[in-house]
Amino acid sequence: MFKKIVVWLLFLPFQHLFAQTNLLTDFPNGYTPQEVGKKIAYRFIDAKHALHAGKWISYPETFYWNGALKFATLTKDQELLKQLQNRFEPLFTTEKALLPIKNHVDLNMFGSLPLELYQITKEKRYLELGLPYADSQWEVPQNAKPEQKEWADKGYSWQTRLWIDDMYMIPIVQTQAYTVTGDIKYIDRVAREMVLYLDELQRPNGLFYHAPDVPYYWGRGNGWMAAGMTELLRCLPEDHKDRPRILKGYLTMMKSLKKYQAASGMWNQLINESDCWPETSGSAMFAYAMITGVKHGWLNAKQYGPFARKAWLAMVKYVNEAGAVSEVCVGTNKKNDKQYYYDRPRHVGDYHGQAPYLWCVAALLENVTK
Repeated sequence: MFKKIVVWLLFLPFQHLFAQTNLLTDFPNGYTPQEVGKKIAYRFIDAKHALHAGKWISYPETFYWNGALKFATLTKDQELLKQLQNRFEPLFTTEKALLPIKNHVDLNMFGSLPLELYQITKEKRYLELGLPYADSQWEVPQNAKPEQKEWADKGYSWQTRLWIDDMYMIPIVQTQAYTVTGDIKYIDRVAREMVLYLDELQRPNGLFYHAPDVPYYWGRGNGWMAAGMTELLRCLPEDHKDRPRILKGYLTMMKSLKKYQAASGMWNQLINESDCWPETSGSAMFAYAMITGVKHGWLNAKQYGPFARKAWLAMVKYVNEAGAVSEVCVGTNKKNDKQYYYDRPRHVGDYHGQAPYLWCVAALLENVTK
């Protein structure tokens, strides 16, 4: 009997570890990343372009497209991959006018899409299209404003503006450029940029103001920051000089997000306001950051795995049968008015929400080797 008890006690740690690992792999029917991802990704095939200023492919569409590509690649869905490539083809010809110009963080991020396609296809034309979007973020145009030149003189992107949104827009294209070229300049400069934003915008509670003059913890804005740090940490060499600072900012934020996660598993439009409404796009970005952190070993699986799982199970309830995510805050500029954030319209199927759901899907599906 004593021997059986000893064996049982020895088995407990392994059993517990297995249970923690299963938190992000075993889901009930209807909640698996394969099922949810397929609905959302295929919805994009026949969706209309979402244009920036009515002229160019917008950042929400770019990120939705990228998310669908990652899903197709991870699930080896060749038919979906072909359709996603076919949708891009007119941008080389009849829809070339829809290619964004290169003068703003919300436009330069487009380069991440052809660079993603280059990684999948190895077709040089995607590289040639995408790389200038990364390069031009540090190439100061002649008509740049004085404050933009000041940022550049300090070694930062001339497109710097200290909005938390920027810390996904800039990292996503710079990390992609580093991945496809191996040129350390891309990762060096975006890491330095991230440290600037961390120093300027992160508060002692781990969350971020929308901007220095907007002292509110907007959900999706903080989501951009969480996802941007996550993307950067995935690529940043272990011995990079800025990694400890960025990892510290990331860990501080994740600890705070545990505190503010609602009983439902969601996070609110204003994260620290319990009477504000649950918002899906920001919640998905936080879940993505946590899932990735657990899988890569940046976060303790025992401490964070349950929070990540709870978020995913809550999020899926907002996806309808057509693959459209509801309760998505519309595009939001900064404003020093708390009520403004409470009153933002909520849309169904808005690309701001579709994309981060697919990031979560990809994070759950990825097989990470630490």
